[in-house]
Amino acid sequence: MRFALSEDQAMLQDSLAKALAALSPLERVRAFAGDLKDRGEDVWQGLSEFGLAGLAVPEEFGGQGLGLLEAALASEALGAAVAPVPFMGVVLAPLALTRGGSAAQQADWLPRLASGEVTAAVAMSEPVAGARDDAGVTALGGKLAGKALFVPGGMAAGLILVADRTGGLHLVRGDAAGLGRSLMPGIDETRRLAELTFAETPAEPLGNGRDLLDRLRDAAWVLLAADTLGAAQTMLDKAVAYAKERKQFGRTIGSFQAVKHLCAEMAAELEPARALVWYAAYAFDHAPDEAALMAAHAKAHTSEIGRFIARTATEVHGGIGMTDLLGLHYWFKRIGLNRQLLGGPERVREIAARLQGLAA
Repeated sequence: MRFALSEDQAMLQDSLAKALAALSPLERVRAFAGDLKDRGEDVWQGLSEFGLAGLAVPEEFGGQGLGLLEAALASEALGAAVAPVPFMGVVLAPLALTRGGSAAQQADWLPRLASGEVTAAVAMSEPVAGARDDAGVTALGGKLAGKALFVPGGMAAGLILVADRTGGLHLVRGDAAGLGRSLMPGIDETRRLAELTFAETPAEPLGNGRDLLDRLRDAAWVLLAADTLGAAQTMLDKAVAYAKERKQFGRTIGSFQAVKHLCAEMAAELEPARALVWYAAYAFDHAPDEAALMAAHAKAHTSEIGRFIARTATEVHGGIGMTDLLGLHYWFKRIGLNRQLLGGPERVREIAARLQGLAA
C-alpha cells in the first residue's frame, strides 16, 4: 500500500504554492487585512485562471472533477499563504449540487462556479456548531426567514447554500429579495465573515436533507483542518529559519538546547497530523463508513496542534513575534478562527462520541 501523494497531487500543491507566492505575497495580504472594502478580486481572478474555481466541479460542467484529497491539498497551500480566498464554498457548493441538486440547478450553477464567474458561500454554522442567541433559519413554502452567522465569503457570494434548523439545504441567489448581509468582526483579518438575514427570501431546496448536510460538514471539517495544517507548517518553518539567524550572547539561538526542543516538539506534533488530515480527505471519497469520524478527528486534533504551534512559534520569535512588521499574527489568527469555525474541538469531539455510540 502506498502512503504518499501521487505525482499529480504533489504537482498540484507545488504549482498552487508558487502561484500564491506571486498572487498573494504578505504585502498583498496586509493590504487586504487593512481595507474592509477590499474583496481580493485580483487574487481570486488569478486563482480562477489557475483552475482553482473548478477544482471540485465535474468535468462535464467545465471543472476538473477532483476529489476531497486534492481539495485538502489546495486548502493546505492556501493556509500556508494565508491567502484571502473564500475557498470553502469553492468545494462545498459543487459537492452539494452534485449530490443534491436537480439537473436544472446543476446546469444553471456548476459552469459558472467552474469558471469563477460566481463564488459560493455556505451558511451552516447553526445546525452544525450549535445555535447562539437568536440565530437560525426556518424554511416554509419555498422561502427562508431568520439569521445565519459566521458565513465565510458570504459578503460577496453570488450563490449561498443555507442550512435550515432541520438540516435541510437551500440555494439562495446573491440578489434574492429579502437577503441582508453585514460584516461580522473576527480575529482573522485574511477572511471576511458575514451575518446573513433572510426575510421571506426565495430559496430552492436541495435533495438528500440532513444526510447531505452531514457530508458537507465532514468535507468542511477536513478543509479547515488542512488550512490549519498549512498555516502551522509555515509558522514552524518561520520559527526554524529565525532560530538559525537570530543571535544572542554571540550565538544563534537555534544552538541553544531549549530552542531546539521547542522546534523539535512542533515538528513532532505536526507531522502525524498531516497523515491524519490526508487520510480523512481520502476516506471522504473512498471509505465512506470511516469518513465522518475521521473528519471529526482531523478537525479536533489539528485545532489543538495548531494552537500549540502558533503559540510556540511566536515564543521562538521572542518580542518580534507580536509585531505587525513580521506578520506572524496573520497565521496565528487564521489558526484561531479555524479552531472555532463549525465547532470547536470540544463540540467536534462530542459529535465524534455520538457517531461511535459513546454519548447520547
